[in-house]
Amino acid sequence: MLYIIALIVFLSVNTWFVWAYIREKKFRKKPFYSLSEIGWRTTPPPPVEERTHTIALVGDVGSNGSLEDDHLLQAVHHWVKEAGENSTILFLGDNVYPTGLPPTDSFRHAQAVQRLENQLSLFDEYTGKVIYLSGNHDWNKGRKDGYEFVLRQEKFITEKLQDEMAYLPRGGCLGPVTWEINGQLLIIVINTQWWVQTGHKPLAANPGEPYETSREFFSALQALLEENKHRFIVLAAHHPVYSNALHGGKFTVKQHLFPLTFINKRALIPLPIVGSIFRIYRKYIGAHEDMSFPPFRKFRRRLLRVLHQYQSIFYVAGHDHNLQYFKVKGNHYAVSGSGSKTNFVAKGGKASFAHESKGFMVLDQYKDGSVWLRVLEPAPTTGEAPLVMFQKSIYQGEPVSTLSPVVAPPEGSSAVQ
Repeated sequence: MLYIIALIVFLSVNTWFVWAYIREKKFRKKPFYSLSEIGWRTTPPPPVEERTHTIALVGDVGSNGSLEDDHLLQAVHHWVKEAGENSTILFLGDNVYPTGLPPTDSFRHAQAVQRLENQLSLFDEYTGKVIYLSGNHDWNKGRKDGYEFVLRQEKFITEKLQDEMAYLPRGGCLGPVTWEINGQLLIIVINTQWWVQTGHKPLAANPGEPYETSREFFSALQALLEENKHRFIVLAAHHPVYSNALHGGKFTVKQHLFPLTFINKRALIPLPIVGSIFRIYRKYIGAHEDMSFPPFRKFRRRLLRVLHQYQSIFYVAGHDHNLQYFKVKGNHYAVSGSGSKTNFVAKGGKASFAHESKGFMVLDQYKDGSVWLRVLEPAPTTGEAPLVMFQKSIYQGEPVSTLSPVVAPPEGSSAVQ
């Protein structure tokens, strides 16, 4: 009898795995839309001529090629050419794989420099604003000497762009720091890698602005949100706080059965029990880069406690290599981390949209006070405009023409607060 029960259980589990694998394979690369978003194509945004500002959100471009052969960079370049002066582009970290910008004597230095050069070549004639953030790979994958790596990358980018505010927060600091757009739009940048980084990391909002304890970061952020609660705020970071992908504890059936494929994609050694244990570990305990990693879990809990007190915040991150959009408690949460790699993303849950594909997101502000989200992916044919895979009006404020303009900072001063 026990033999029969064991056989039934074994066959049932295997049948479920086969069914799940076939279903996953069939739908994995297809975009997911929640029921409330299925009709998104029927509502077009205002005309392009009505745009007052546009913000591109590009994450994890660190394995990019040259503009001539990299389809994602070509899609970004298409946006750059149309964006004009009233535009901002944010790179959401992991700008260079695998370990950021190493020292000059490293065998990886030349390749890292070339990848950064390829990215920066997009802006030879660009008249808008470029802002880079740092991710875990830019901090030498979180190792103790990561601070030196991020400072080296910051120096390289700010010198190339001739703009000391092109890499935020400066000096590997915590933030938050702000970048003014106009009376309705504000960008806030924070350094989420700080919370999981080993080795030295400056306890400061900006160079020369030390915190006594890391808790002061949350009060500083809350003060900024309170002061600007009448505006639409883009809160940019590297690590997501909502995700249906790997760093959120989601795995493919293949990864569940063959856990060694995390190390090498060809290591197809079936270890289902080990795979289950590893999945539980990543979901509830977490590696350094996961949402469940205890220091980050504590940071996330405190951050959400602050964000849930406000409305009209668009928190955007990279880190997971896919495209995701969530609306939770009146705020918006996005993952735009497929600048050079793609990974599995689960359907459903709290997600309104999810797609395992290279691409990036754009926020467009219009004269009527609306802000629209667009998800763009490279066209299959070189030279064509990027494909719009999802778009939605996510904010309706006062018409931009009626808003008080933001006073420009004095000549030679910083727009970062």
